[in-house]
Amino acid sequence: MTASADNIIKQTQSWISSVIIEFNFCPFAKREFERGSIYYKIASDLDSGINQTQKNENTILASALEDLIKECYRLDSSSKIETSFLILPKNFSDYSLFLDLSYLAEELLTTENYEGIYQIASFHPDYCFADTAPDDAANFTNKAPYPMLHLLRESSMEQALDNYSNPEQIPLRNIKKSRELGIKKFQTILTSCIKQN
Repeated sequence: MTASADNIIKQTQSWISSVIIEFNFCPFAKREFERGSIYYKIASDLDSGINQTQKNENTILASALEDLIKECYRLDSSSKIETSFLILPKNFSDYSLFLDLSYLAEELLTTENYEGIYQIASFHPDYCFADTAPDDAANFTNKAPYPMLHLLRESSMEQALDNYSNPEQIPLRNIKKSRELGIKKFQTILTSCIKQN
């Protein structure tokens, strides 16, 4: 059974609050979360009605990239939205396909002249950094209830980092914190987030 769009958004918000903000993985997430300036978009494939057997990887990727560029347009047209999560609850459970999407998404930003304007952070239930083992707790900085592409305004990121001491230390601090907390702690939190409805 697939969760409803509202439940998926609530689960994502619970994850942002319980993981990203609680452990300060992103020092500027709390402000935008509390201001309500984060937009949540469920990928159109959730209710597209296309039979799974009719889909292939190319159409799945194209659909997600189309949704991503629409989120760029949304950010272009609304200064009240600081950041946008494109949530992909279907079709991207395969982590290698999601990595393909992440690569193509970065290329799309360049092709559409959004390089330097927006940047993408990626999250996935099976996220694994290139230099870590799959069972390393450090991966939980980017593990989420659903595959997601997080679109951020680069100018806002730069401004926030200017006001943060030692921003280059953020990834190292996050890895250390994740390893201190351990896998079981994060698995419990993610399970709790998914139970939100």
